[in-house]
Amino acid sequence: MTNTPYTTALLPDLAVIEATGADTAAFLQGQLSNDINGLSKDTACLAAYCTPKGRMLASLVVWKAHDAPEPVYRALVKRDIAPAIVKRLSMFVLRAKVKLALLPVVVYGVTADKGNNALPPSCLLDDLPASAQAWQVTTTAQGMFVAAPSATEAPARWWFVASHQQNTDEPQGLADDATRRWAADDIAAGLPWVELANQELFIPQTLNFDLIGGVSFTKGCYPGQEVVARSHYRGTVKRRMARGVVTDNSLDATTLAGQDTFNANAPDGPVGRIVNAVNSGGTTHLLLEVQLADIGQADFRLGNPQGPMVTLAELPYPIDPHD
Repeated sequence: MTNTPYTTALLPDLAVIEATGADTAAFLQGQLSNDINGLSKDTACLAAYCTPKGRMLASLVVWKAHDAPEPVYRALVKRDIAPAIVKRLSMFVLRAKVKLALLPVVVYGVTADKGNNALPPSCLLDDLPASAQAWQVTTTAQGMFVAAPSATEAPARWWFVASHQQNTDEPQGLADDATRRWAADDIAAGLPWVELANQELFIPQTLNFDLIGGVSFTKGCYPGQEVVARSHYRGTVKRRMARGVVTDNSLDATTLAGQDTFNANAPDGPVGRIVNAVNSGGTTHLLLEVQLADIGQADFRLGNPQGPMVTLAELPYPIDPHD
């Protein structure tokens, strides 16, 4: 194990929400889009937290901690929305035995990368499996490893959540490029994140949550469930999330989420919005909302009809039901 090279990325944009108490599973089951009751101790799931109109307030990676005397669930969420999500969820606890809080922990991305000798601290390697299916959870004395989806079978990727703050003084110099690469790998895997700039813009199907295991259509009610179910059963999803690249690394990707996209062939108005973006490897990588009818037809542009050209790239799963 110690001879296997890994790349470690600090992920300062991610936070961890903890929900504890006897009624936690039932509470989360009634708030999130996925089947929380169906989680085992070794699996995580993707879930959406929506408004009553079905618009996404947050995307979360949820898992159950099994080393606690009472039910404990934890969730990865974007840090810029985390306090507001805790506050909003807490409003609906009412008399349920549930407590919600943000944890003061560090989140890392760990990639099994044979071409990179930047090893994480040795403690991160304890009990780390050589490979893992997406959403598999591995518990160690140092914290939780949650296997992240990937565009390809290799290299394997994990989110690592330290059980305490012993790693907060991790050298920052290794983090910058690795952090951007991790975000680019999320985009290549077709994994979207709801952040402050794109809150309440999309329903789960627009962000492909129904295609990547983020929605259960049999679990029962949650905020927005009627809208999400109607779109699913009536086949009215006309917009999906695609992957794109812009060969201009000078763009400030941190400002792109929520920005409009245009079709230069029909420039009268925007045709979608940027979901997530990052500069990595000399390229700006994007997840963007598109109309299914525009795929293969539109000349996508960023910001305005004469803006930088966006070239669509493949996702590891099909987004057009007619493909």
